[in-house]
Amino acid sequence: MTSSDQAMEALPMYIGGEWVRTAVRQTVELPYDGSPVGACYAADAGVVAGAIEGARRGAKEMRRLANFERADLLARMTEIVKRDLAEFANLICRETGKPVREARMEAGRALQTMIASAEVARNFRGEAIPIDGAPVGKGRMAMTVREPLGVIGAITPFNMPFNLMMHKVGPALAAGNAIIHKPASATPLSALRFARAVEEAGAPAGAYNIVTGAGSVAGSALVDSPHVAMITFTGSREVGLGIRAQAGLKRVTLELGGNSALVIEPDADLDTAVARSVIGGFAHSGQVCISVQRIYVHDSIAGEFLDKFAAATGELRIGHPFEEATDISSLITEAEARRVESWIDEAKRQGARLVRGGDRNRATVEPTILADTPRSVRISCQEVFGPVVVVNRYQNLEQAIALVNDSVYGLQAGIFTRDLERAFRAAREFEVGGVIVNDVPMFRADHMPYGGVKESGTGREGPKYAAEEMSEMKLICWKV
Repeated sequence: MTSSDQAMEALPMYIGGEWVRTAVRQTVELPYDGSPVGACYAADAGVVAGAIEGARRGAKEMRRLANFERADLLARMTEIVKRDLAEFANLICRETGKPVREARMEAGRALQTMIASAEVARNFRGEAIPIDGAPVGKGRMAMTVREPLGVIGAITPFNMPFNLMMHKVGPALAAGNAIIHKPASATPLSALRFARAVEEAGAPAGAYNIVTGAGSVAGSALVDSPHVAMITFTGSREVGLGIRAQAGLKRVTLELGGNSALVIEPDADLDTAVARSVIGGFAHSGQVCISVQRIYVHDSIAGEFLDKFAAATGELRIGHPFEEATDISSLITEAEARRVESWIDEAKRQGARLVRGGDRNRATVEPTILADTPRSVRISCQEVFGPVVVVNRYQNLEQAIALVNDSVYGLQAGIFTRDLERAFRAAREFEVGGVIVNDVPMFRADHMPYGGVKESGTGREGPKYAAEEMSEMKLICWKV
């Protein structure tokens, strides 16, 4: 531990309305160069047990709040985050290593997620049931109400630490639950800072609890606890499958990533498709669940597309994340960068053609384009989570649809075409949770339903849809 690390203030956990420190301190490093940028504490089993008890008390208080009180609470949190948005963006940049412009965008999106969550809280409701639609219901009335589950366990990833936590925290509170949040070990800073906003907003003690440290300690305890009603997890397929197997009858929402595909038809606006593909493939060095990983281009325009795509990719600037001009910074760790590099090398050995990029410097991988890549190599059929895009050709739309669906994943897909009938044919036949027409699959509005099929996960996010997942429907029927 360096002297600068020793002097760095560690951010405490927030549990049951109290600030908690432990004997074990962890350093947070800037992925770009490994320099220390923050510190936190590591929870042990006792701390996690305390968080569960604190959340159980908080859940009772949250359950008593009326819709408008939950909405007003979330609105106060939103105003505090808005006031301190620059600080949150700085923390996001420091912990993830993403370019500062992207960090500001993430902070702004998190704000929109909170605004949407407050609106959900104010309008959260069941529905009237036409029970007399059947003879047995004559002389009766019925309605449903939405009731909170209780304690929600949320486990979030490193790539968008602030906005993705809001996609779990906001809906959980909107539905009247308490939440225990376990951020990724590498990126706890923005979440720990958010706990101060929770306290300042006057949330009931235990409504929001954050535990930091190893996932093997906190995450496993949350999944095992009979007092945690639901686990909402965003992360790797392997960890998600483990949670599903361990959770038993506990409610589980899983967002497990993908290898998103984009189809570019002959009539597409090629310049727009190129510009959006550069953003969709290389934003945050490809560390986005819905990054463009596979592009299928019609054979008649494939050469022109590749030339333009390679030229536009070459204009991206690699640099330090705090430099305003930087487009590409680093992956989350050097180990991840080495993994991506090995996948590129495997693809080349198996016959893929390197169009541009492919080099690595520490944790930074140059934006890479591969063409004519075999389906069997990992970079085609698994989630690369790095700045690599595979471009292959197709002859007709039916073949393109089959190529898109030739994946164990099914999160989002995109298609560029001016032909409405062909667009909707693809939209109906793509085996994914979301289809984006005339844009890349990386598009996401934070209030839309979001989630996948197949091995991309279960359940849906987006504040309205997540709040429904985090609540129980109760039927009330009475004779009149």
